[in-house]
Amino acid sequence: MAGLFTPNLTETCHLLDAGAGVGYLSAAFLNHAHRLDLNRIELDAFEIDPSLHSQLTKTLVSYQTSLNFKVKLYPQDFIHAASDWLSGNLFAQPLPRYHYAILNPPYQKIHSHSPHRKALRQVGIETVNLYSAFIALSLLLLADRGQLVAIAPRSFCNGPYYRPFRKLLLEQAAIRQIHLFESRRQVFKNDNVLQENMILHLERGLQQGDVTISTSTDNTFHDLSQQDYPFHHIVSPSDPECFIHIPTSQESRPNSLSSKFRYSLADLGIQVSTGPVVDFRLKPHLRQMPDSETVPLIYPLHIQDGQINWPQPQSKKANAIALNIDTQKWLYSKGFYCVVRRFSSKEEKRRIIAGLVKPSCCQDSQFIGFENHLNVFHINKQGLPPVLARGLMILLNSTLIDQQFRQFSGHTQVNVTDLKQMRYPSLEVIGDLGHWSEEGDPLTQEAIDNKLTTLLQ
Repeated sequence: MAGLFTPNLTETCHLLDAGAGVGYLSAAFLNHAHRLDLNRIELDAFEIDPSLHSQLTKTLVSYQTSLNFKVKLYPQDFIHAASDWLSGNLFAQPLPRYHYAILNPPYQKIHSHSPHRKALRQVGIETVNLYSAFIALSLLLLADRGQLVAIAPRSFCNGPYYRPFRKLLLEQAAIRQIHLFESRRQVFKNDNVLQENMILHLERGLQQGDVTISTSTDNTFHDLSQQDYPFHHIVSPSDPECFIHIPTSQESRPNSLSSKFRYSLADLGIQVSTGPVVDFRLKPHLRQMPDSETVPLIYPLHIQDGQINWPQPQSKKANAIALNIDTQKWLYSKGFYCVVRRFSSKEEKRRIIAGLVKPSCCQDSQFIGFENHLNVFHINKQGLPPVLARGLMILLNSTLIDQQFRQFSGHTQVNVTDLKQMRYPSLEVIGDLGHWSEEGDPLTQEAIDNKLTTLLQ
């Protein structure tokens, strides 16, 4: 992280370490200071946990004998201190314009009515997690051409909740480099963060150019690789959501194939919705097994090898839901549907796991229920044409789709917004996949990928 910084043409450097912990990131910066031609370094270290102050001081004090270095420890809440100063509060403690900021910010949700949310809104920051709040505030505290390097989860790259943060980031700074850790187990392994993690290098006031994307499996960097990409490959100029796509070295799809993925679901006339049955809210109507007064209730656990294995008598989840005036509005009509699990396990090979729902699942019922942990592809809450449903299931279980999804989502959750944002091949290609699936050949991963590649060439 410290090695990413470049000389700033300043002799006296103001350095910010927000959430300094025991000072290891600041120490790393100081170890690299000779590369930056700095005559004097003034560090502001924010750390709210008093139990860390002694070790933080011990880590940094040794540098005062070898460098022209001064440190000031701020024991207060960084969000409140920075927001007060940026908002023009007359009683706020003055802060300088920083030339460099190095961060390992805390990770925790910010509730909508919390004091932190109120403080952030005073300076025009709308975000939902402490890590993005720390990055946003640090960015606003930078001087022109100031640089920020932070390690953070990747969740801000997509999804509606982080849209204001992405827009602020892209308006205020240029992305110089993104380093992606492709294993969720290695970095933040003790923090239960179910998403990939990244190092982000930003420069405030710089005109956006190409972005360096580097990747490694983990923090040993033994398999480090990097490549420069035009910015429009990272953020599409036509995307109002400002999703940040991160190509990786594992994605070797030729341009001739990627160019065939150019249709949105809206272009194809297909809709996708989150399963409407929230089981704890309809608990009195759930049944372990179906009977004459129920309809099937499909959970993610029913998806197996692209098909729906229903019912599952040994499951702790319900297999059916009563059909009555209280439940019918949450049900779909009998038909062919493609469903996708909203969550994958931590190290599952594919993020998108799809299954095909057939009318035969419904037996004699005219309705079917989809539990809230599924995304459902439909047409006006009616089933899809059979060939389209089969083809869509095959497509969504392909490696090409999984690679596209990983470019802008590092989270284990697959949201409806993500599926709408993605691009798909033509209805003709999806239909051909559907016809092929009816031929009875085994639907192995290799067979699916080979067939899709053939159709796209």
